[in-house]
Amino acid sequence: MTTGENPTAPTAPQEPTPAPPTTLVILVRHGATPTTGRLLPGRAPGLGLSDLGRQQAERAAERLTARTIDALYSSPLQRTRETAQPTAERTGLTVSEDAGLIECDVGEWTGQAIADLAKLPEWHTVQAEPDAFTFPGGESFVQMQDRMVAALGRIRDAHLGGTVVCFSHADPIRVALADALGTPLNRFQRISVDPCSVSVISHQEGRDPVVLTVNSTQSSLADLTAS
Repeated sequence: MTTGENPTAPTAPQEPTPAPPTTLVILVRHGATPTTGRLLPGRAPGLGLSDLGRQQAERAAERLTARTIDALYSSPLQRTRETAQPTAERTGLTVSEDAGLIECDVGEWTGQAIADLAKLPEWHTVQAEPDAFTFPGGESFVQMQDRMVAALGRIRDAHLGGTVVCFSHADPIRVALADALGTPLNRFQRISVDPCSVSVISHQEGRDPVVLTVNSTQSSLADLTAS
């Protein structure tokens, strides 16, 4: 009995499943301020960029706009908003403030000299065991990492397949990078994030994040892509 079917006929090749879109999250530390390296500013209001910081922000804008940017986000603090402004002017994009990107709340240490704080016994914990430290009257490093990672997740999900730039602060960026790298929080102090440096994390759904660059201040950002 014949059915007219050819059991040996080749089957049509299946189309490959398309890769999930890649989302780039670019993290930019604010430029230098009059207190950078001397005081622990925390969330103190009214601290803007120095002349050097404004020059750094302009240079960062040149680098960032070498590629297409879909959205700009900033910590609410003055120094980050001023750093974002040159990029906003070049792109025509509005800077959205996100409180999750804000500096760590250092509580009673706000505005104190770093040299004086380094003499305190608690300073060793800050450097060696940050996951066990909470700033007096302020935030813990664990809390800072949790809200920073959550903020970046919200921002990423709002711009899947795009490129977003987030202007933030040294420690929030460092703990976000540690999370993306799978590095324990107690080792985040080993990551350097200089004023107006750029760090980039690539995200694809269902895959671990890929850190493409850290603390970059010179190289081109035009061709960043996950390998």
